[in-house]
Amino acid sequence: MHDPGALLRGRDDSKEHLMWNDWLTLGRWPGMDSVGRVLLRISLGSSLIFFLSLAWQPYPGSVVIKAMCILTLALLAFRLLHSRDGTILGLSLLFSSLGDVFLALNPGELFIFGLGAFLIAHFLYIVLFVQSWPRPAPVRRVRLVLVFFVFLYGVFMADWLLPGLGTLKAPVMAYLCVITLMVMAALRADFSRPWVVIGAALFILSDSLIAVSKFKHALAYRDYLVWISYYVAQYFIGVGFLREKLGPRNS
Repeated sequence: MHDPGALLRGRDDSKEHLMWNDWLTLGRWPGMDSVGRVLLRISLGSSLIFFLSLAWQPYPGSVVIKAMCILTLALLAFRLLHSRDGTILGLSLLFSSLGDVFLALNPGELFIFGLGAFLIAHFLYIVLFVQSWPRPAPVRRVRLVLVFFVFLYGVFMADWLLPGLGTLKAPVMAYLCVITLMVMAALRADFSRPWVVIGAALFILSDSLIAVSKFKHALAYRDYLVWISYYVAQYFIGVGFLREKLGPRNS
Protein backbone atom coordinates (compact mmCIF):
# COMPACT_ATOMS: atom_id res chain seq x y z
CA MET A 1 0.00 0.00 0.00
CA HIS A 2 1.43 3.36 -1.05
CA ASP A 3 2.13 6.06 1.47
CA PRO A 4 0.76 9.40 0.14
CA GLY A 5 2.99 11.23 2.59
CA ALA A 6 6.07 9.57 1.15
CA LEU A 7 4.99 10.55 -2.36
CA LEU A 8 4.46 14.12 -1.20
CA ARG A 9 7.86 14.21 0.49
CA GLY A 10 9.41 12.84 -2.68
CA ARG A 11 7.88 15.65 -4.71
CA ASP A 12 9.07 18.22 -2.17
CA ASP A 13 12.59 16.79 -2.23
CA SER A 14 12.58 16.87 -6.03
CA LYS A 15 11.39 20.47 -6.02
CA GLU A 16 14.09 21.48 -3.52
CA HIS A 17 16.69 19.71 -5.65
CA LEU A 18 15.57 21.65 -8.73
CA MET A 19 15.64 24.93 -6.81
CA TRP A 20 19.17 24.16 -5.62
CA ASN A 21 20.30 23.42 -9.17
CA ASP A 22 18.63 26.61 -10.43
CA TRP A 23 20.48 28.58 -7.78
CA LEU A 24 23.79 27.04 -8.82
CA THR A 25 23.23 27.97 -12.45
CA LEU A 26 21.66 31.42 -11.86
CA GLY A 27 18.35 30.22 -13.28
CA ARG A 28 17.05 27.17 -15.08
CA TRP A 29 18.70 26.30 -18.40
CA PRO A 30 19.32 23.12 -20.37
CA GLY A 31 22.72 21.63 -21.02
CA MET A 32 23.85 21.31 -17.40
CA ASP A 33 24.66 17.69 -16.57
CA SER A 34 25.67 15.93 -13.37
CA VAL A 35 29.38 16.47 -14.03
CA GLY A 36 28.76 20.18 -14.51
CA ARG A 37 26.90 20.38 -11.22
CA VAL A 38 29.76 18.58 -9.48
CA LEU A 39 32.22 21.12 -10.89
CA LEU A 40 30.07 23.98 -9.63
CA ARG A 41 29.82 22.42 -6.18
CA ILE A 42 33.60 21.90 -6.05
CA SER A 43 34.09 25.54 -7.02
CA LEU A 44 31.66 26.84 -4.40
CA GLY A 45 32.94 24.47 -1.72
CA SER A 46 36.59 25.35 -2.38
CA SER A 47 35.74 29.04 -2.26
CA LEU A 48 33.97 28.65 1.09
CA ILE A 49 36.87 26.66 2.56
CA PHE A 50 39.36 29.25 1.31
CA PHE A 51 37.27 32.10 2.73
CA LEU A 52 36.87 30.48 6.16
CA SER A 53 40.59 29.70 6.36
CA LEU A 54 41.91 33.13 5.34
CA ALA A 55 43.15 33.83 8.87
CA TRP A 56 45.47 30.78 8.79
CA GLN A 57 46.98 31.20 5.34
CA PRO A 58 49.30 30.17 3.93
CA TYR A 59 49.04 26.55 5.02
CA PRO A 60 49.79 23.26 3.21
CA GLY A 61 47.31 22.84 0.37
CA SER A 62 45.90 26.38 0.49
CA VAL A 63 47.27 27.15 -3.00
CA VAL A 64 45.49 24.07 -4.39
CA ILE A 65 42.21 25.05 -2.75
CA LYS A 66 42.47 28.58 -4.17
CA ALA A 67 43.31 27.30 -7.64
CA MET A 68 40.36 24.90 -7.65
CA CYS A 69 37.86 27.72 -7.08
CA ILE A 70 38.27 29.16 -10.59
CA LEU A 71 39.88 26.21 -12.36
CA THR A 72 36.66 24.21 -12.00
CA LEU A 73 34.73 27.07 -13.63
CA ALA A 74 37.19 26.96 -16.53
CA LEU A 75 36.66 23.21 -16.90
CA LEU A 76 32.90 23.81 -16.87
CA ALA A 77 33.21 26.31 -19.72
CA PHE A 78 35.33 23.93 -21.81
CA ARG A 79 32.91 21.07 -21.12
CA LEU A 80 29.58 22.76 -21.82
CA LEU A 81 30.22 25.40 -24.46
CA HIS A 82 31.76 23.79 -27.53
CA SER A 83 32.45 26.93 -29.51
CA ARG A 84 34.93 29.79 -29.79
CA ASP A 85 33.09 31.54 -26.97
CA GLY A 86 33.55 28.51 -24.74
CA THR A 87 37.26 28.37 -25.53
CA ILE A 88 37.74 32.08 -24.80
CA LEU A 89 35.74 31.91 -21.57
CA GLY A 90 37.62 28.81 -20.45
CA LEU A 91 40.99 30.41 -21.19
CA SER A 92 39.98 33.59 -19.35
CA LEU A 93 39.15 31.60 -16.24
CA LEU A 94 42.26 29.45 -16.67
CA PHE A 95 44.56 32.49 -16.73
CA SER A 96 42.68 33.88 -13.73
CA SER A 97 43.35 30.65 -11.83
CA LEU A 98 47.02 30.91 -12.81
CA GLY A 99 47.09 34.47 -11.47
CA ASP A 100 45.57 33.22 -8.22
CA VAL A 101 48.35 30.64 -7.91
CA PHE A 102 51.09 33.23 -8.47
CA LEU A 103 49.64 35.58 -5.85
CA ALA A 104 49.12 32.75 -3.37
CA LEU A 105 52.65 31.38 -3.72
CA ASN A 106 54.44 34.69 -3.24
CA PRO A 107 52.38 37.90 -3.47
CA GLY A 108 55.52 40.04 -3.26
CA GLU A 109 57.96 38.49 -5.73
CA LEU A 110 55.32 37.02 -8.06
CA PHE A 111 52.96 40.02 -8.05
CA ILE A 112 53.97 41.09 -11.57
CA PHE A 113 53.36 37.56 -12.90
CA GLY A 114 49.96 37.44 -11.27
CA LEU A 115 49.18 40.85 -12.73
CA GLY A 116 50.22 39.61 -16.18
CA ALA A 117 48.03 36.51 -15.94
CA PHE A 118 45.00 38.59 -14.99
CA LEU A 119 45.85 41.10 -17.73
CA ILE A 120 45.59 38.31 -20.31
CA ALA A 121 42.34 37.11 -18.70
CA HIS A 122 40.82 40.57 -19.04
CA PHE A 123 41.92 40.88 -22.67
CA LEU A 124 40.12 37.60 -23.34
CA TYR A 125 37.03 38.81 -21.47
CA ILE A 126 37.00 41.94 -23.64
CA VAL A 127 37.08 39.81 -26.80
CA LEU A 128 34.31 37.61 -25.39
CA PHE A 129 32.06 40.55 -24.51
CA VAL A 130 32.66 42.48 -27.75
CA GLN A 131 31.50 39.40 -29.66
CA SER A 132 28.21 39.73 -27.77
CA TRP A 133 27.63 43.36 -28.75
CA PRO A 134 24.38 43.83 -30.68
CA ARG A 135 24.86 44.83 -34.32
CA PRO A 136 23.68 47.39 -35.14
CA ALA A 137 24.03 48.62 -31.56
CA PRO A 138 20.90 50.37 -30.26
CA VAL A 139 21.37 53.62 -28.37
CA ARG A 140 20.51 52.88 -24.74
CA ARG A 141 21.07 55.93 -22.62
CA VAL A 142 21.27 54.10 -19.30
CA ARG A 143 24.06 51.87 -20.56
CA LEU A 144 25.89 54.79 -22.13
CA VAL A 145 25.72 56.69 -18.84
CA LEU A 146 27.05 53.65 -16.96
CA VAL A 147 29.87 53.26 -19.49
CA PHE A 148 30.77 56.92 -19.01
CA PHE A 149 30.83 56.58 -15.21
CA VAL A 150 33.04 53.48 -15.41
CA PHE A 151 35.41 55.46 -17.65
CA LEU A 152 35.48 58.32 -15.12
CA TYR A 153 36.13 55.84 -12.33
CA GLY A 154 39.11 54.41 -14.22
CA VAL A 155 40.52 57.91 -14.81
CA PHE A 156 40.06 58.82 -11.14
CA MET A 157 41.75 55.64 -9.90
CA ALA A 158 44.66 56.13 -12.30
CA ASP A 159 45.22 59.71 -11.15
CA TRP A 160 44.89 58.77 -7.48
CA LEU A 161 47.17 55.71 -7.57
CA LEU A 162 49.84 57.01 -9.94
CA PRO A 163 52.05 58.90 -7.42
CA GLY A 164 52.55 55.82 -5.23
CA LEU A 165 53.20 53.15 -7.87
CA GLY A 166 56.97 53.54 -8.19
CA THR A 167 58.52 50.94 -10.51
CA LEU A 168 55.11 49.29 -11.02
CA LYS A 169 53.69 52.38 -12.69
CA ALA A 170 53.58 50.99 -16.25
CA PRO A 171 52.12 47.51 -15.53
CA VAL A 172 49.55 48.78 -13.02
CA MET A 173 48.37 51.56 -15.34
CA ALA A 174 48.11 49.07 -18.22
CA TYR A 175 46.11 46.71 -16.02
CA LEU A 176 43.81 49.48 -14.85
CA CYS A 177 43.10 50.51 -18.44
CA VAL A 178 42.33 46.94 -19.51
CA ILE A 179 40.04 46.09 -16.58
CA THR A 180 38.17 49.38 -17.11
CA LEU A 181 37.69 48.48 -20.77
CA MET A 182 36.51 45.03 -19.71
CA VAL A 183 33.71 46.47 -17.59
CA MET A 184 32.76 48.92 -20.35
CA ALA A 185 32.66 46.07 -22.88
CA ALA A 186 30.38 44.04 -20.58
CA LEU A 187 27.99 47.00 -20.27
CA ARG A 188 27.72 47.28 -24.05
CA ALA A 189 27.02 43.57 -24.55
CA ASP A 190 23.55 42.27 -25.31
CA PHE A 191 22.97 40.10 -22.25
CA SER A 192 19.42 39.22 -21.24
CA ARG A 193 20.31 38.98 -17.55
CA PRO A 194 22.55 41.23 -15.42
CA TRP A 195 24.85 38.53 -14.01
CA VAL A 196 27.83 39.08 -16.30
CA VAL A 197 27.70 42.86 -15.90
CA ILE A 198 27.44 42.56 -12.11
CA GLY A 199 30.39 40.18 -12.17
CA ALA A 200 32.48 42.60 -14.21
CA ALA A 201 31.65 45.44 -11.80
CA LEU A 202 32.56 43.29 -8.79
CA PHE A 203 35.86 42.41 -10.46
CA ILE A 204 36.96 46.03 -10.71
CA LEU A 205 35.78 46.58 -7.13
CA SER A 206 37.88 43.65 -5.92
CA ASP A 207 40.99 44.88 -7.73
CA SER A 208 40.39 48.42 -6.47
CA LEU A 209 40.45 47.11 -2.88
CA ILE A 210 43.76 45.37 -3.60
CA ALA A 211 45.22 48.51 -5.16
CA VAL A 212 44.14 50.77 -2.32
CA SER A 213 45.56 48.45 0.34
CA LYS A 214 48.81 47.85 -1.56
CA PHE A 215 49.60 51.38 -2.73
CA LYS A 216 47.67 53.71 -0.39
CA HIS A 217 46.68 52.46 3.05
CA ALA A 218 45.61 49.30 4.85
CA LEU A 219 41.95 48.29 4.81
CA ALA A 220 40.15 46.47 7.60
CA TYR A 221 39.02 42.96 6.58
CA ARG A 222 40.66 43.48 3.19
CA ASP A 223 41.31 39.79 2.50
CA TYR A 224 37.70 38.85 3.22
CA LEU A 225 36.24 41.70 1.15
CA VAL A 226 38.59 41.03 -1.75
CA TRP A 227 37.88 37.31 -1.84
CA ILE A 228 34.09 37.66 -1.65
CA SER A 229 33.95 40.28 -4.41
CA TYR A 230 36.52 38.46 -6.57
CA TYR A 231 34.99 34.99 -6.38
CA VAL A 232 31.42 36.19 -6.89
CA ALA A 233 32.68 38.25 -9.85
CA GLN A 234 34.24 35.23 -11.54
CA TYR A 235 31.24 33.02 -10.75
CA PHE A 236 28.76 35.54 -12.15
CA ILE A 237 30.85 36.10 -15.29
CA GLY A 238 31.50 32.41 -15.92
CA VAL A 239 28.15 30.89 -15.03
CA GLY A 240 26.23 33.97 -16.20
CA PHE A 241 27.83 33.81 -19.65
CA LEU A 242 27.18 30.08 -19.96
CA ARG A 243 23.55 30.70 -19.06
CA GLU A 244 23.32 33.34 -21.79
CA LYS A 245 24.64 30.95 -24.42
CA LEU A 246 23.00 27.71 -23.30
CA GLY A 247 19.83 28.80 -21.55
CA PRO A 248 16.48 30.08 -22.79
CA ARG A 249 16.79 33.70 -23.81
CA ASN A 250 13.82 35.09 -21.95
CA SER A 251 13.34 32.62 -19.11
